[in-house]
Amino acid sequence: MSDEERRAGSQRLYTGFVVLVGASAGIMALSGGATLVQTALVTAAGLALGGALMWWLLWIA
Repeated sequence: MSDEERRAGSQRLYTGFVVLVGASAGIMALSGGATLVQTALVTAAGLALGGALMWWLLWIA
């Protein structure tokens, strides 16, 4: 496996993690009875927090 392939795979993994955190927040909001606007806001906040968490995990590693 080349370095380029390894970097691409890592980037896909990081992106998937952030999307998973954001989608999870949105699904939790929907299951709690939130409106679509509230769900969109919670999903955006989840994506931002997922990105911050990924940055922090990479920083401490």
